[in-house]
Amino acid sequence: MTVLFDEPGPKAKRRIRVATVLGALAAVALAVLAVRQFAANGQLDAARWQPYATWPMWRYLLTGLWSTFLAAVVSAALSMAFGLVLALGRLSPRAWVRGPATAYVEVVRTIPALLLVYVVLFALPRYGLDLPLFWKLTVPLTVSNAAAFAEIFRAGINSIERGQTEAGLAVGLTRFQTMRLIVLPQAARRVLPSIVSQSVGLLKDTSLGFVVSYGELLYSGKVLAAYNGLLIQTYLVVALVYLVVNASLSKLARTLEARQPATLRRRPAGA
Repeated sequence: MTVLFDEPGPKAKRRIRVATVLGALAAVALAVLAVRQFAANGQLDAARWQPYATWPMWRYLLTGLWSTFLAAVVSAALSMAFGLVLALGRLSPRAWVRGPATAYVEVVRTIPALLLVYVVLFALPRYGLDLPLFWKLTVPLTVSNAAAFAEIFRAGINSIERGQTEAGLAVGLTRFQTMRLIVLPQAARRVLPSIVSQSVGLLKDTSLGFVVSYGELLYSGKVLAAYNGLLIQTYLVVALVYLVVNASLSKLARTLEARQPATLRRRPAGA
């Protein structure tokens, strides 16, 4: 198991337990207060929740969920491909390749994805590049997440023992063949849980689609709330759908992590 910080002592562990209990109690108190306020204002009346027991409502939301998955899958595929190229660029012995790749990763990681969405939405059309609605969301997400995937892949490659590269070269393989046949398959296996975790974050970032009016889940909820006037109920249902989907993917990442041998879980801190 990777240790990113010193093991806390007995006093620190007690403080952590006390802080955890206090935080949990505060969260429960806020939840109870919120429920009481909702009840006092009639937001828990059965009539306000009854529409969400009908299929047309769920069909509309599931259509938005499908659009969310579509944008997330396309963005993830492009981000991983571009991120792998960036990772190999950062590891290149040639400065003219390593420099631009490093600069891209370091700069893009500091830029919020929302700002990139605004660039694609408002700046690019002024220069004659008006992308279709779907790509106005997926392109910024790809640009933003490629930097994160690049660091994940780079950490995985660096975690492979140098002796395996030397062995590949010793038997007559080129550096490209050694990387493709020996290093990358092992590195991909080691960072698979991190890739799934990053994909969860990318899925949540698709909620930025409401900025460009792309019909993903959050934007569908916004339209639905404006139509039926059930603002709180609609957004609570949307939040529940996000919770179920993201919790399932997070569980998958933890399961993949647990099933890996202990030797594969000893990844560098960068992963």
